[in-house]
Amino acid sequence: MGVDLAAFNCLLMRVKTARYDLFRLETEVRDVLARPGRSRQRPRGYVREWFAPDAAAELLHFRSLIDDYEHREFLRVVLSRAARSARLTTHFDLDFPREPRREPYWCHKHRRTCTPVQRAERFVTRYLLDALERVKAFEKVRDRRREAHVVHADSEDALVEDRFDAILTSPPYPGLIDYHEQHRYAYELLGLDDRRERELGAAARGTSRQAIDEYVDGIARVLRRHSDSLVSGAPVIVVVNDRRDLYPEILERSGLQLAERLERHVNRRTGRRAGEYFESILVCVRET
Repeated sequence: MGVDLAAFNCLLMRVKTARYDLFRLETEVRDVLARPGRSRQRPRGYVREWFAPDAAAELLHFRSLIDDYEHREFLRVVLSRAARSARLTTHFDLDFPREPRREPYWCHKHRRTCTPVQRAERFVTRYLLDALERVKAFEKVRDRRREAHVVHADSEDALVEDRFDAILTSPPYPGLIDYHEQHRYAYELLGLDDRRERELGAAARGTSRQAIDEYVDGIARVLRRHSDSLVSGAPVIVVVNDRRDLYPEILERSGLQLAERLERHVNRRTGRRAGEYFESILVCVRET
């Protein structure tokens, strides 16, 4: 079972873990591929600002086709992937672009002068076929006795009545990343439910003493509440960038003991970083 406040994350996980009729899915993918085109709809908001005219027209056309098919959520994820790559930004800054880039630039990724993307159709085609192959590959290895349940909810409110063998969570890092803004292209193109005002540690709240105190209180409440659903001896695993050293207090207040701490070097990113970046993996158990 997975619980997430972000509608985009829930969409991704439903599509990644769903069971598919592979023949029907491939038939629909081939049919969509045979229907290229451009929308005459006038782009607005983020789409108008962040995409070249041709790219916007192609993305909006693809979006107009989605409701014709059974596998709508699969196609929505492909649309979001294509939109992420087709934005007017540099190739080395797909994670957190600050403003649209319309002129040629020196590309640190390709070591040459590059031009911002003007078309989206090739991304749609590539990701349709790539996503189809990923689903096929997963179908061969997945455990057919297991099902995934994705719950779009605030972890403080979600009703969890089962017993679990572990909790694995990666909470937001206070003031560091606004996950809703990071995926704004998907929220606007797909009309997703934006609940950023309820996100603990949201960047928009800043890093004031009050914001940090609210973060510590909220994470501790969630961990304490859900650790009650664990079987005896089961671990709680927290992946976090704890640069403010907040988690010793959070674990104490949530009734958890740190059993092991591992450091993870995060070096597989599409964007450039100013320096080295690490995350901690906190393996915890309930206090006895």
